[in-house]
Amino acid sequence: MKIKPVVTVFILLLLAAAGMTLVLYRAAPPAGSARKLKVVATLFPLYDMAFAIGGANTEVSLLLPPGVEPHSFDPKPGDMARINQADVFIYTGALMEPWAEDLLKSVSNKDLLAVNAGRAAGFGVRGAGLGEDGRHEDPHIWLDFDNARLMARHIAAALEEKDPSNSAVYRKAATAYDGRLAALDAAYKTGLSSCRTKEIVYGGHYAFAYLARRYGLRYFAAQGLSPDAEPTARDLAALVDQIRKDKIKFVFYEELTSPRIAETLAAETGAKMLMLSAAHNISKDQLLRGVSFFDILQNDLDSLREGLECR
Repeated sequence: MKIKPVVTVFILLLLAAAGMTLVLYRAAPPAGSARKLKVVATLFPLYDMAFAIGGANTEVSLLLPPGVEPHSFDPKPGDMARINQADVFIYTGALMEPWAEDLLKSVSNKDLLAVNAGRAAGFGVRGAGLGEDGRHEDPHIWLDFDNARLMARHIAAALEEKDPSNSAVYRKAATAYDGRLAALDAAYKTGLSSCRTKEIVYGGHYAFAYLARRYGLRYFAAQGLSPDAEPTARDLAALVDQIRKDKIKFVFYEELTSPRIAETLAAETGAKMLMLSAAHNISKDQLLRGVSFFDILQNDLDSLREGLECR
């Protein structure tokens, strides 16, 4: 994402200083006088896809405020107002945003096109973190890049439906985005093919089952599907024993939440810490620096290669 105008950054800084909520918003430079499609996306991957594919014909905003952990997000009346003013609303599905479909029942804008971008994606990975009983489906579907490619195609189709006069533009941009995802997938396959260990020990919630399955890794999370799920002392002791037994040199921690669990594991074992982001959202600082979905995923690959000691 490119945020070039100095004025935009200055306004964002003023809002942050005043304690106001930042609305993550991107509009490409004007391409003409035609009205742009207003698009609201719930999560950062959807937001990034919509902007990249919509380009100069769209105004894209992120419903989730920068820096907010999505599992604890509770839509406010102002969020409903933004959705009512939009042409397209994009969400992942009922597992990731259980509030989205109820919210849509209250929308008064009858022309709004609601896009379940996760439909037909592979919600097939099940599991639970150590801090949670039972087995649950992992809703972080975009971390399997086949799912991410499908989501991008659903978004492109929605933009074409609402703005058929620019369908060729959307189709071309979607093809380019698909190519970037395919190239990133190939980089992951190559980069993680020769590693000393295949074990990801994650001091966060259960978010990387798709990625682990796709690249033949073993994944252990200290928490369940919710970042609020607390591991027991017995859970942590089991992870400490595993780290020592398997001579694991790195533990991973998640974005936008306290790294205290990973810090505990590192302190007990002497392991080092690396950040691994599920890319739900970005921080205010990342917003100002113009970080993209691809930037996050490339950083994850770099962290995995270091943490798994890949050649």
